[in-house]
Amino acid sequence: MKRKAGILLPITSLPSRYGIGCFSQSAYDFIDWLKDAGQSYWQILPLGPTSYGDSPYQSFSTFAGNPYFISLEALVHEGVLHQEECDAVDFGDQADTVDYEKLYKNRYTLLYKAYQRSWITENHDYQHFVRKNKWWLSDYALFMAIKEQYNNVSWEQWPEDIRLRENAAMEEYYKELYPYVEFHQYLQFKFYEQWSALKDYANQKGIRLIGDIPIYVAMDSADTWAHPELFQLDEKNVPLAVAGCPPDGFSATGQLWGNPLYRWDYHRETNYKWWISRLTYCFQLYDILRIDHFRGFDEYYSIPYGEDSAVNGHWEKGPGIELFQCMEQHLGHHDVIAEDLGYVTDSVRWLVHESGFPGMKVLEFAFDSRDSGSANDYLPHNYVENSVAYTGTHDNETLVGWLDSIKKEELEAARDYMCDHHTPKDLLYKSFISMVMRSNARTCIIPLQDYMGLDNSCRMNQPSTVGKNWRWRLTEADLSKELKEEIFSITRRYGR
Repeated sequence: MKRKAGILLPITSLPSRYGIGCFSQSAYDFIDWLKDAGQSYWQILPLGPTSYGDSPYQSFSTFAGNPYFISLEALVHEGVLHQEECDAVDFGDQADTVDYEKLYKNRYTLLYKAYQRSWITENHDYQHFVRKNKWWLSDYALFMAIKEQYNNVSWEQWPEDIRLRENAAMEEYYKELYPYVEFHQYLQFKFYEQWSALKDYANQKGIRLIGDIPIYVAMDSADTWAHPELFQLDEKNVPLAVAGCPPDGFSATGQLWGNPLYRWDYHRETNYKWWISRLTYCFQLYDILRIDHFRGFDEYYSIPYGEDSAVNGHWEKGPGIELFQCMEQHLGHHDVIAEDLGYVTDSVRWLVHESGFPGMKVLEFAFDSRDSGSANDYLPHNYVENSVAYTGTHDNETLVGWLDSIKKEELEAARDYMCDHHTPKDLLYKSFISMVMRSNARTCIIPLQDYMGLDNSCRMNQPSTVGKNWRWRLTEADLSKELKEEIFSITRRYGR
């Protein structure tokens, strides 16, 4: 198998106009840049519509796309928006930061104008899209319309008749809110139209797209509202327990995610029908799928509902290999990356091995005593070929930030490992990138911030914090010819 490399960069971080990275010309330019830099993969973060906290891992739908990614320039080109309208809107004054509050207040206003001018009901492609995706789109569009009706509060706070989806209430709300239902269907049509064009362009250029899905869905999502039978909820659709992870070296109280847990016995009885539908959809969107928190399929951490931390949680058994055997029976072989990080047990290792999916190796974990896993697993000389090696992920510090945060003895251990006590610290990140790139792992993915030598002010996410994450963006000047040539040189040097 060929050794290959790629770059991790969220769509939000592209240097698009109008406040956030999107499917505009900048995305196409970045694909050209990746190709010229010798890359084979572009890994992104989940594409779903984000809720409070702006995390792509807490979405209003596991099937819908984020309307923020719709290119306003493309809508101008279509004639449903005017350049002057877009230019007049305040999306923030920092080109290297996403201002989500201004986006939320202003972008939907423009998108609604585009919808009103679109005559979308006469579009045959739109009609086909709605028919083809009705199985998830109808619930999602109604869910979003009702949320707006009730000032965006969680569906758990809606009136009981619609919260419990009584037939009369469903019909009444659908009829009353139809223009807004159609608006959200229009947004999804435009999202998938633009995404499909971008993916086709990437594939034509030899770039494969690595998508990402969370193992869980959000409590405040169309998925949970429309299909409570899939989750551990009581007769009033209140959670019995929620997801998270236990205390570790990075968090003394663990992480309380709050997602509803699956009723795995029900999924097993239905031959994993919902999961097969979800994965089928994802394999249409991406060339390769990274599944977040893969260890949750072996055992999942269950926290009693109402707890204010993860301390009192406990482990329960997940579906194990049966789910992925079912997936292969129904869908055939597909490329999957198993995010097997965190507290890894022998049974998790067995599940990854039996699935045949490559696991993840994160270099920072090899030298950081805060990691509660096995450091040996992350030392490059132990990487198996069937793995994907990273310097760090979206949840980690940047390499430069990490080198400043670890203990002196940990830094010395890393220098000993590399036999490198001479490289100045401010350039040492390059040695770490080279160490990962020359490993035996078949695939190597580097966050672009690490190639750029950026500190933690450019970190994408710090788990268990809200309000400061998912904001970092490139500027056009960052994607320089010099950086591209340096990445190409490193990639070629190590046969990737």
